[in-house]
Amino acid sequence: MIAVLASLWRRVLPWLTLAAAILLFVVGARRRGEQAGRAAERLEKLERTNHARQRMLEAGADRPRNRDDFVERLRKGGF
Repeated sequence: MIAVLASLWRRVLPWLTLAAAILLFVVGARRRGEQAGRAAERLEKLERTNHARQRMLEAGADRPRNRDDFVERLRKGGF
């Protein structure tokens, strides 16, 4: 009986090892995918923030410098 179990164990052990290795690979790949997704989301949010900040800086650079410039811009209708 013990010999039969030992023989069975010798045949099953390599398959169990293979299944465990595949399972660990899949779990690791899933974690890496989740991390990559979060990193991509952070990058996208950072790009949107930087784009909005750049638009604000450009708008500030295009503003009238003083009252005279402001009045002149109003007269030209280019406000």
